[in-house]
Amino acid sequence: MGNREDLLDGAKRCLYDKGYSRTTARDIATAAGVSLAAIGYHYGTKEALLNEVLVEAMREWGDDLSRVLAEPGDFETTWGEVIDSFVRARPLWAIQFELIAHMGRTPELRDSFAEAGRQARLGLAELFGSDSERVGAVVQTLLGGLAAQWLVDPDATPTPAELLEGLRTLVGPTSGTSS
Repeated sequence: MGNREDLLDGAKRCLYDKGYSRTTARDIATAAGVSLAAIGYHYGTKEALLNEVLVEAMREWGDDLSRVLAEPGDFETTWGEVIDSFVRARPLWAIQFELIAHMGRTPELRDSFAEAGRQARLGLAELFGSDSERVGAVVQTLLGGLAAQWLVDPDATPTPAELLEGLRTLVGPTSGTSS
């Protein structure tokens, strides 16, 4: 690997171990085994490097989820796999929630997240058999809420059966009709 790839690998390890705001440029350079100047040379700023790592990590999670969901299944099986993906990507979910608090002060981070979110909605819609960004937004909302609950209290996170029961109650018998 070259310095650029070493930086990506080192930054990912630091991001997962320390989080976004506690990771320093020195931490990354040390983990990557390169000089501190290499960050500036290859990425401009520590934040640009961390943002690239974060986008790649989200893409990897999306690829993992795509593989898991490639086999058609019922709602409970599918959402059981989604919840299991939180275990594999716990640091990524924790970092995303950490970053939400910083977005008001970091417009470039907000813009990057907004674009990644749009791409995620389209990808999620496709994974769930739709081409509608609205469907992707609903799935994204369910994912984000479940991930937040799971991070705080995994034992209290609704099971797929409980999630389905709750959705059926919310939708009610008027499902499919409009007023």
